[in-house]
Amino acid sequence: MAGVRSLLVLLVLQSSCWGFRSPLSVFKRFKETTRSFSDECLGTTRPVIPIDSSDFALDIRMPGVTPKQSDTYFCMSMRLPTDEEAFVIDFKPRASMDTVHHMLLFGCNMPSSTGSYWFCDEGTCIDKSNILYAWARNAPPTRLPKGVGFRVGGETGSKYFVLQVHYGDISAFRDNHKDCSGVSLHLTRLPQPLIAGMYLMMSVDTVIPAGEKVVNSDISCQYKKYPMHVFAYRVHTHRLGKVVSGYRVRDEQWTLIGRQSPQLPQAFYPVEQPVDVSFGDILAARCVFTGEGRTEATHIGGTSSDEMCNLYIMYYMEAKHAVSFMTCTQNVAPDMFRTIPPEANIPIPVQPDMVMMHGHHKETESKDKTSLLQQPKREDVLEQDFHVEEALDWPGVYLLPGQVSGVALDPKNNLVIFHRGDHVWDGNSFDSKFVYQQRGLGPIEEDTILVIDPNNATVLQSSGKNLFYLPHGLSIDKDGNYWVTDVALHQVFKLDPHSKKGPLLILGRSMQPGSDQNHFCQPTDVAVDPDTGTIFVSDGYCNSRIVQFSPSGKFLTQWGEESSGINPKPGQFSVPHSLALVPHLGQLCVADRENGRIQCFKTDTKEFVQEIKHASFGRNVFAISYVSGLLFAVNGKPYFGDQEPVQGFVMNFSNGEIIDVFKPVRKHFDMPHDIAASEDGAVYVGDAHTNTVWKFTSAEKMEHRSVKKAGIEAQDIKEPEEVVDTKMENNPASSELQKIQEKQKLIHEPNSGVPVVLITTLLVIPVVGLLAIAVFIQWKKSRAFGADSEHKLEASSGRVLGKLRGKGSGGLNLGNFFASRKGYSRKGFDRLSTEGSDQEKDEDDGSESEEEYSAPLPAPTTSS
Repeated sequence: MAGVRSLLVLLVLQSSCWGFRSPLSVFKRFKETTRSFSDECLGTTRPVIPIDSSDFALDIRMPGVTPKQSDTYFCMSMRLPTDEEAFVIDFKPRASMDTVHHMLLFGCNMPSSTGSYWFCDEGTCIDKSNILYAWARNAPPTRLPKGVGFRVGGETGSKYFVLQVHYGDISAFRDNHKDCSGVSLHLTRLPQPLIAGMYLMMSVDTVIPAGEKVVNSDISCQYKKYPMHVFAYRVHTHRLGKVVSGYRVRDEQWTLIGRQSPQLPQAFYPVEQPVDVSFGDILAARCVFTGEGRTEATHIGGTSSDEMCNLYIMYYMEAKHAVSFMTCTQNVAPDMFRTIPPEANIPIPVQPDMVMMHGHHKETESKDKTSLLQQPKREDVLEQDFHVEEALDWPGVYLLPGQVSGVALDPKNNLVIFHRGDHVWDGNSFDSKFVYQQRGLGPIEEDTILVIDPNNATVLQSSGKNLFYLPHGLSIDKDGNYWVTDVALHQVFKLDPHSKKGPLLILGRSMQPGSDQNHFCQPTDVAVDPDTGTIFVSDGYCNSRIVQFSPSGKFLTQWGEESSGINPKPGQFSVPHSLALVPHLGQLCVADRENGRIQCFKTDTKEFVQEIKHASFGRNVFAISYVSGLLFAVNGKPYFGDQEPVQGFVMNFSNGEIIDVFKPVRKHFDMPHDIAASEDGAVYVGDAHTNTVWKFTSAEKMEHRSVKKAGIEAQDIKEPEEVVDTKMENNPASSELQKIQEKQKLIHEPNSGVPVVLITTLLVIPVVGLLAIAVFIQWKKSRAFGADSEHKLEASSGRVLGKLRGKGSGGLNLGNFFASRKGYSRKGFDRLSTEGSDQEKDEDDGSESEEEYSAPLPAPTTSS
């Protein structure tokens, strides 16, 4: 009985979102007791329209109203014209954006008024009400999937429909015309196999302190019903709400249901991807508020000076198990929110003309003046505690593959690395016509694709030997297929990671650069639309275009042209280097590398949408990655005289503003070539010069992991080593895989008891000593031979430093260094060689890299 009472209290509170019943309502209610229509409302005199023997339409319209002031909320009701059970299977809005801001349709058994229409601040329904439909200006209308219907009538369904219409700006009513906005319903008496329902997540105890910059309100419940399938969502707060996000949490994995600003039109928005919820899953929601501008604490309540935190989830279930309405008002798993995706904390900017009004909530004039001093600036709200840091306990930085050209995440959230083995890209790799000049080396003989455990950096799988010459881009589609590019072959490959039968699809002609429909010229990256399977290729270093193919590889179209001048236009590229799809917005973003910017286009029309460019990018943007409202990027090394450091960026995709920048602690960025961000907040960066992959996590998650580090986390690092050893004995892997794992153990042996820092220090000390001796000798020579030797000293020191940095053919090789010392083995140090470092200018021979210096160098100035 107590449970029933609490549910009734909840439902009354939910209904009160549209206003508490006023004692003056009897005076404000309109007196018409019969439904009448204005002559101007053509087509509304027959509210019930038969369609066939089983179906009929219901026309629910305002009976010719003229609002007298802005932000007026009118409600009207209509009884279901049958006592039998029926199903609403479609909605059609009958409203104009010129006059109506938004409409909501409720189902209930007793409306708040028996008049033909009334002010909605009296409430919508006396009993519980359920939202069936929402329409808003500048928002998509609600659409029911095929075979899905809302059950009404009969013994359990709603008997009445209540329509709420919000008239925002009433300037359109200067001529005093009468409005008949509303919605037409298509109903059927035929039973539907799937029944729609509503799951309301609602906070009842949130308190927002005055002046507090960021306040989170979290809700979570364990789902204990038959499976439901989510297809739409709606968020609701009052003026202090900045963003509301909802998730399904299963096996500690967060799957987004919906994320929206409550200041946008509060319609139902379709989910990006269908989400199923099963018994045992946890449904979680977070509302982000700000208390800035308030002089006193704000509580949950029904007036607009109060606040609400609501997430409405529209779902369908099998008819035999259907439940039409469920609620969640608790937070059963508060600790779980420490791992909530970072997107949930990022407000969504809203244009002023799209801000949702909250005038239908009753509010006293005095409280409005004292409590709402001013609304905070939207840019201020973005300054949340969102920070990305290197995961210092991740051993992946010691993998030491070849030049890392691509990183991506597979459907299991494993990290996949694409590297060049013992091949490098330098000034001798191509001729002036972009034809590869080192075919005699043959393809890379070791596995070029490594699948890495994201937690402990164990190599889980490897493949790709004897296929590639100069690997470049890597992406993974929703089915787990690898899409890679090779700039030497001028080709794009689709690979099944579980098959050894060769590529599933090859685009381009081997070793043949070109610019027609069948050729590429050093293609850089691939993106595959998860909904349509459409293939996009960025092409590339010597073509300035994006090429689109069908899922089967048929050429469809291309767009883009080479940049001209210092102010490139939209659609012009100078090395389109990396791609990122934003599927729910239908956008494809391109890292326009040498122009130092990001361009985004519509995938259907190829129309330019936006440019993201910041001074802190410097002159290059190498790679980008999109996940859940955030855009990640890495730039390039600064040109001589430039100040912008090489670093990573986190941006709010909605407005392109930079939220955070990040750099590694161990080693340093030299040429961060690719970046991949995951839903759980992890970010991976692969560097083509240092042959390194770093893992970064949000600071919030880093703190959470440190709590576990002494217990389960420490064991998790050891266990995979034993598992891998067992697998190696039972199922021998390739020799390349064994080499990689041997290098892991040599460089970062977790059970050795010798800290990596100590080993590194011991190795560096003699090198520093040798360098100091060399400099000292040259200094002595300069003293002996006089000022004429100054230039020689400078050149010699430059060669020493150049070798230490790995530039030129005489670069420092720790393998050679220690091999010359008795008792030292070369094993494990080969990959530390930085000889022939790709894309770097060689100080000794003056050759230049095609990749780093792909932009033409300025012509030498002639002396007079």
